[in-house]
Amino acid sequence: MPAHPIIAADVAAVLSRSRSLWPDLENAAVFITGATGFFGIWLLETLLAANREFSLNCRVLGLSRDPARFARKAHHLATDPAVSWIEADVRDFAFPAGPVTHVIHAATESSTTLNADDPQAMFDVCVEGTRRVLALAREKRPARMLLTSSGAVYGRQSPELSHVPEDFTGGPDPLDPRNAYAEGKRAAEHLCAIACLPPPAGAGLHISIARCFAFVGPHLPLDIHFAIGNFIRDALAGGPIRVNGDGTPYRSYLYAADLAEWLFTILLRGRAGRAYNVGSEEAVSIRELAERVASVAASVRADGRQPAIEIARQGRPDASAERYIPSCSTAHAAFGCTSCVSLDEAIARTMTFATTARCTS
Repeated sequence: MPAHPIIAADVAAVLSRSRSLWPDLENAAVFITGATGFFGIWLLETLLAANREFSLNCRVLGLSRDPARFARKAHHLATDPAVSWIEADVRDFAFPAGPVTHVIHAATESSTTLNADDPQAMFDVCVEGTRRVLALAREKRPARMLLTSSGAVYGRQSPELSHVPEDFTGGPDPLDPRNAYAEGKRAAEHLCAIACLPPPAGAGLHISIARCFAFVGPHLPLDIHFAIGNFIRDALAGGPIRVNGDGTPYRSYLYAADLAEWLFTILLRGRAGRAYNVGSEEAVSIRELAERVASVAASVRADGRQPAIEIARQGRPDASAERYIPSCSTAHAAFGCTSCVSLDEAIARTMTFATTARCTS
């Protein structure tokens, strides 16, 4: 089965905007951890389409704990002749034979349940996984490597700061076990920064870092802790859309196809030892997000009905709203990265994909 029509159109648009990137991957061997996750599936869709479109003769080495399960979900990607699979955990995988010219380390555990129930495991996946990938990089000497990190490394965003830049010096509380994911990502970035140093202190590797915020698009899980995914799930079921809190926190959402374009741009054009925020700068409260999902649902659903919204509790009028919004001026200025798909259109495409993929599976 080929790519879903929505994804195929999205990837075609990405390739038309980014033609100058892909010659860098001619005859490349790209090693991708987390190749079957939300990030990974979009990286594979984009890279394999570019491989065909531009005759790159590129090989992809995908690391996954369960490639067979992925094949049932995305057979056209799992069985592409350019792809080989390594079935293993990121913390102890065996190195592939042959050269590796580029590395994308996108393996992570973003589960809030794991973060709460087993913070040690969460921290170890981030840190020990990165150690293992860096060991691979030291042996294979890739031309470039990308670490996908997280905006969580900044800790709580100051209420007076509308958008957090890369030079913000805040951070999570290291004594709070709930910050295992954030601290693991900080440690992973630190390991990469050391590896970028010239020998003997480091390994002289070229590693760029993408600090990723929040995203929406086809293949986003609709049944875990992502608010926008839960809202889309509720809307497709007819409602109500349930907001578990008071709806006052602010978030922003970049579309998945834009995410893939940004990540490949940072891999191939990013500076060594430099971090770049990746996300949308359009702030939307969780309450407004629920309202926009409901509005879009009315245009997507066959019955044209707009689902109701239920908000668990009222906010305190004297409390400052929590924010998790990046400043992406660095990526804008350096690479011209932009949000090409509006939030409402991103929600509509995600809903349509969820409905049609479910009907055809």
